[in-house]
Amino acid sequence: MELQVQKRQITGTKVKGLRQQGIIPAEIYGRGFENFHLSVPTKDFKKVFQAAGENTVINLMVDGDKYPVLIHDVSYDGITGDVDSIDFYRVRMDEKIKVKVPVEFMGIAPAIKEKNGLLVKALHEVEVEALPNEIPHSFQVDLSKLSDIGQSIYVKDLIISGNVKVLVIPETVVATITAKVTEEEELAMQQEGAAPVEEVKVEAEEKKAAKEAEQAEVAPEAESAKPAK
Repeated sequence: MELQVQKRQITGTKVKGLRQQGIIPAEIYGRGFENFHLSVPTKDFKKVFQAAGENTVINLMVDGDKYPVLIHDVSYDGITGDVDSIDFYRVRMDEKIKVKVPVEFMGIAPAIKEKNGLLVKALHEVEVEALPNEIPHSFQVDLSKLSDIGQSIYVKDLIISGNVKVLVIPETVVATITAKVTEEEELAMQQEGAAPVEEVKVEAEEKKAAKEAEQAEVAPEAESAKPAK
């Protein structure tokens, strides 16, 4: 996957004019490589980004040269939502890197329809270490395997290539089915949650009364201890 870009000389506040022309200011950097500024066509970038995401290597074509990179960071305008800037991370194809691979949930869990269960998606990305061209685009999770309340899918259940090292504990839950809380159970939990507050209130009042009684007993003694005028 390739993306045609150009080196950029315009910097600072002047890049605002580039955005108005449909150009996104970008940077390319990497360990042991020279950093430089780029101009990226907005339409072309959106197509590539939609297909590649942040964990698939793309080739930046700059003045006839090819640079393998990852789309490391994309910043957006807080008002318009348009892409404001891009950071490309240049990689070495023979050197492993650490990235987070998104989890893609597929299908429908039978436990939702048949057992009135509730699906909880606990993990949305998995950190891995691999060579750039061996990084998975995503991990697909088949929810149709969840047929009963209490069943879960773990990181160890994911289909992972032997050349990819997973940096997440294998027993980490990716998705699970729990029982839905009924209105009666929810009301009961609310009442249980209110009970300790009432107990604290009563205890505070008892302590206050005890302190007042103690002060009442001490007062006469203190009065009698005063020297005679």
